[in-house]
Amino acid sequence: MRRRFAVAERTTAAAEGDVVVLLIGMRINHFWAVHHWLPVLASMPRTLRELGKRPESGLLNHILLTASPRAYCVVPYGESKEKPYAYAHAPGTVHHRARTFVDGKERQGRMRGHVGPWHEAYVVPQGSYEAIHADMPAFGLAAAHGQIALEKRGRRAKDRFAYRPERPARPEVAGKTAPSAVADGA
Repeated sequence: MRRRFAVAERTTAAAEGDVVVLLIGMRINHFWAVHHWLPVLASMPRTLRELGKRPESGLLNHILLTASPRAYCVVPYGESKEKPYAYAHAPGTVHHRARTFVDGKERQGRMRGHVGPWHEAYVVPQGSYEAIHADMPAFGLAAAHGQIALEKRGRRAKDRFAYRPERPARPEVAGKTAPSAVADGA
């Protein structure tokens, strides 16, 4: 894992163009049904490791979150909406095997509400996001797209929302300059 050090200043994300953010998670409905929820939970880190080894997957970075002892979430940042969709449907991947496992239990009527897997996907257009980080390592959008001094985008949120690059963002460049898909604590 790459070490990250706090940056002693206010920074923002260097993202340009649309930003792709996913929320992927699960809720444990019955703790005693370990044989139902543990395979789902275990597939999350395996999937993230696999995505980190496949640059074509478009994963720029991710954050692992826990909402409660029952709820777990991964927030992946991607290059495009097409790349995670292609990975999710590619045979032979960790995700495909995990999805086949869950689908098989559902068809057999054996899920019975023991675990609730879920996901949400967002494509956020330029001008509809902004970020500020104070005295900390790159995090979230900044970890996915790079971290720059706050003054380069504006000290106020309205200035960062209004920021437009001098030239349009090119997706192929973002993949070459983005940091590796390593999250703090992962």
